[in-house]
Amino acid sequence: MNYKHLHYFFQVAKLGGVLRASEHLHMSPQTISGQIQLLEEALGTALFIKSGRGLALTDTGRLVLGYAESIFSIGAELEEAVRDYPSKGKLLEFRVGVADAVPKTIACRLIEPASQLQEPVRIVCREWKLDTLLGELALHRLDLVISDAPIPSAVSVQAFNHKLGSCGVSFFASPSVLSATSTVRFPDCLDGAPMILPAEESAVGKRLRAWLGAKSLHPRVVAECDDSALAKELGRRGMGIFVGPTVLERDIEKQYGVRAIGATPAVVEEFFAISIERRITHPCVTAITEAARTQLFAEPMRRQAKRSTT
Repeated sequence: MNYKHLHYFFQVAKLGGVLRASEHLHMSPQTISGQIQLLEEALGTALFIKSGRGLALTDTGRLVLGYAESIFSIGAELEEAVRDYPSKGKLLEFRVGVADAVPKTIACRLIEPASQLQEPVRIVCREWKLDTLLGELALHRLDLVISDAPIPSAVSVQAFNHKLGSCGVSFFASPSVLSATSTVRFPDCLDGAPMILPAEESAVGKRLRAWLGAKSLHPRVVAECDDSALAKELGRRGMGIFVGPTVLERDIEKQYGVRAIGATPAVVEEFFAISIERRITHPCVTAITEAARTQLFAEPMRRQAKRSTT
């Protein structure tokens, strides 16, 4: 396969047509069309189909585009690494995927130790759905995946779970919501109160709903959010009560101007490092797992123990 042909295909796919690609590459449309045809002949399948006056990717075309993005991204990284080598020396590259259900603050706290090694490190972060990240891990495009759940049984990836730690959840409210719930003790104050819940299919979402049901609590659900950062922002603006990891209680209170009204260890948030290594050898992964177990999740939630309910 000629990678120049792949480059022309990539530009047409990203720019939305042969004409735009020809203007960008300063080549004639006929030349680009001919190069893409050669690529299709080499692969033995069509990559585009006509759609109105333009072109649309075939299913195979979308597959090829995914690989092309990775190839040219790696090429750009190679150029940058070679360019920086004389001044910075050899960089250790660490490619980490973060499942989109993992709170951003937790992800940052977990990844941070990898940047504090003595040798220079270049961290490449990817955020996506867990199953997609596990596919990238299986293809050795990632060194590690950070997740709020172990490898799903339905995903056939040869990888290993390394538990980083777990914690309960705290419930947070803005001053306006707090004033309306302050007359009733936690957790009874949740009954009928406006609440922003994690997505129902998420691990913490399932556990939280089960806990509320067991306590016969029926909050008024005003929103469900896949993104925990969005839930916190909505909560900050007074839309309703939201939950967050108890280990981040002080950080959340300070960052969002809210107050924790209670906590429970019964709704557990777990965090895992998933790698293709049974025995961890990558120095960045070692730094992450050690810091998580000895620092972030080390203490048994002393604040939570004082104010929690089971």
